[in-house]
Amino acid sequence: MKKTIHNRGQAKLFDHPGLEILTKTKPWIIYVIYIPINISFVYYAYTIYGYSVGSIAGIFILAMFFWTLTEYLVHRSLFHFQARSKFGQRLVYIFHENHHEFPRDKMRLFMPPVPSIIIAAMLLLVCLAVSYLFSGSMGYALVFFSGFISGYLLYVSMHFAIHAYKPPKYLKPLWRNHHLHHYKYPDKAFGVSSVLWDKIFGTVPEKEIRKDRRKPF
Repeated sequence: MKKTIHNRGQAKLFDHPGLEILTKTKPWIIYVIYIPINISFVYYAYTIYGYSVGSIAGIFILAMFFWTLTEYLVHRSLFHFQARSKFGQRLVYIFHENHHEFPRDKMRLFMPPVPSIIIAAMLLLVCLAVSYLFSGSMGYALVFFSGFISGYLLYVSMHFAIHAYKPPKYLKPLWRNHHLHHYKYPDKAFGVSSVLWDKIFGTVPEKEIRKDRRKPF
């Protein structure tokens, strides 16, 4: 059943106030956590592991590109997973469906620190293991992780801007794509920072993008 979209207010995810506060955050908190980590990891790879600037830049850009695919797949497959059990439906609601009900809730446009750090730590461990397995060194993982998280930061910043501000001229297609996802086609337009994978996997509502000239808000 399609839920009502509210452009004001926010969902209540937990009855316990301590848990409820952990579901909210502001952008600067996430920036303060991850930007210093990214810079430190890249600097460490350059100074301690002795990687060239070219190698670091290449791995970093590759990781950012890999993020765009991850963003698409997670949004499409996990955030819009059609769970049958009540527990599964509850998880989907906590992680994403509440955002579709309250798309302008600025406190839940960034993943809050606690789950974010847990997921990032798990990702880092996987990157370290893969890097060591294939190269005998864990330094490459530091650069890849930094690039991947930087891709995430760009994505989540873009997501925040789309829901909070009017689009700049040159970014109107991204704004329109995401608004169509929220207000017309929740089964299409899964890319936020890029429409590349929507085009590759055939989930861009192209005709509607050409026809729709109205502001969604």
